[in-house]
Amino acid sequence: MVNLIPNIRKSCSRCGKSALITDAEKGEIFCGNCGFVLSEKLQESGPEWRSFSDGEINRGRTGDGTSLAKHDQGLSTVINPTNRDSTGKPISHSMKKTISRLRTWDSRSQSEPIDRNLKQAFSELYRVKDKLVLSNSIIEKAAYIYRKALNKKLVRGRSISAMIGSALYAACREVETPRTLKEIAEVMNIKKGDLAACYRKLVNELDLKIPVVDSVQNVARIASKIGISEKTKRLAIEILRKAEEHKISAGKNPMSLAATALYISCLKIGENHTQKDLAEAASVTEVTIRNRYKGLLKVSAI
Repeated sequence: MVNLIPNIRKSCSRCGKSALITDAEKGEIFCGNCGFVLSEKLQESGPEWRSFSDGEINRGRTGDGTSLAKHDQGLSTVINPTNRDSTGKPISHSMKKTISRLRTWDSRSQSEPIDRNLKQAFSELYRVKDKLVLSNSIIEKAAYIYRKALNKKLVRGRSISAMIGSALYAACREVETPRTLKEIAEVMNIKKGDLAACYRKLVNELDLKIPVVDSVQNVARIASKIGISEKTKRLAIEILRKAEEHKISAGKNPMSLAATALYISCLKIGENHTQKDLAEAASVTEVTIRNRYKGLLKVSAI
């Protein structure tokens, strides 16, 4: 669902209209008039402190809320290390020993193997979140999938980084956020094949219902990178719709189909964009575009 959120930009850089729309789930800002994608990685713009009903602002940090993306879900105890009571007075010597013993057992209770696994996985998850600029809803979904995999003991014998990366990719697919396996693998510094193998394991064992990626969603993303006109984009979308009707797009890479449809549209309308330009914008090879070219060209002529 697209949420209308005020943007820092006042108007579109292409058509000049001020009808900018923010999609908080996909992290994109696009123009509601011409469809141009101004930003595909939206930064968090919320305040860092809470404001109360009496009008005063308390800038002191009081801790985060509960979250599945924390090893203890944000519900662990924190024993004050200052050895003072609620009024600020020093506590007695005997009470200091009791509090020190409680701290020791509290720290030991949080050092179970599962907790250590979750700490490592979620620290990696938050690192990737900052680099790919993902929304909190995707992070929560990825943490939920990883916890299910951990409960079913799917992580045993496998790389924690690969499993949390595959859970993140599954979460992006479920909320239809355009992030590829290659992007996640490069950010996490792991092999794409290992990430794909863990992803297939999650889908099969957890019975995840992953929606099929619509190649039309990638048209605007590719076109905005190299400055393709709205008329060309619409023709490319029409070609992709025909390909779906004739079942030519089944089993094909959505990014390569979108890039090929845009290349055919550029040839028909007369825009000067080469296969190399489109291949680089879509993160595919020129050979892939040439392989998809014949099939989509037949469909575009129908």
